[in-house]
Amino acid sequence: MQNFIHKIQSGLQRPLPGIAAHNRMAHVARQTKFDVPSNARQASVIALLFPKLKEWHIVLIERTSSNPNDQHKGQISFPGGSHDNSDPDFEFTALREAKEEIGVNPNDIQILGELTDLYIPVSNFNVKPFVGFMDYTPSFIPQESEVASILEVPFQTFMSPNIRQKTNIKITPQITLKDVPFFNIDNKILWGATAMMMSELIEVIQLV
Repeated sequence: MQNFIHKIQSGLQRPLPGIAAHNRMAHVARQTKFDVPSNARQASVIALLFPKLKEWHIVLIERTSSNPNDQHKGQISFPGGSHDNSDPDFEFTALREAKEEIGVNPNDIQILGELTDLYIPVSNFNVKPFVGFMDYTPSFIPQESEVASILEVPFQTFMSPNIRQKTNIKITPQITLKDVPFFNIDNKILWGATAMMMSELIEVIQLV
C-alpha cells in the first residue's frame, strides 16, 4: 500500500497539471483564469488519505452552517477553512482545521505536498490545498457546527470513468447552472472547487 503514497509524493514534486486539470471538472463559466484580488481571503484545505479495509480512502465532509451567507453550505468538500492571523503558515491552517472539523490528531498526519492554489470568486477565497496521509484508520469526530456528515471514500472510486457525470445545479432561486461536471459519490454531488482540486490530484497520480 505504501507504493500508492510514494507515487503521490513523487507526482507532487513534478510540475503540477494545474488549471488544465481543474477545468476538466469545472463548469464552462468557470473555465478561465481568475486574477486573485488583493482583498481575497486566504484558506487551506487538506486531501487526507488513510488506510481502511486494505485500501486507501480519502475523507470528505458534507458542510453545514448556521451562517445564511455561507456560499458553501451543504457542499461536499475537503476539511479546511480560513487562515487565521495567528497561524504560522498555511500548512498549519490545514492541519488545525482538520483537527477541528473531523477530530484527527495533526501530529499523525504526514504532508506529502501541495496542489495548485485555487481562487473561488463566489466567496473570494484563495485556497491552498495540501495532500497528506495517516498510516492508520482514524475514528473521525465531526464538528457539529460545521460538518453534517463525514464521507470515507475509497480512492479507487475516483478512477472509474462512470463517477464523472453532469447535472444542473440550482445555486440561487433565480440561477441554475446547466451541465455542471461532478463526481457522483453514492448519489452525493461533489462539484465546484473541491471537484476541481480532486481532478488535479487524480491527474497527479495518473501522470506518474
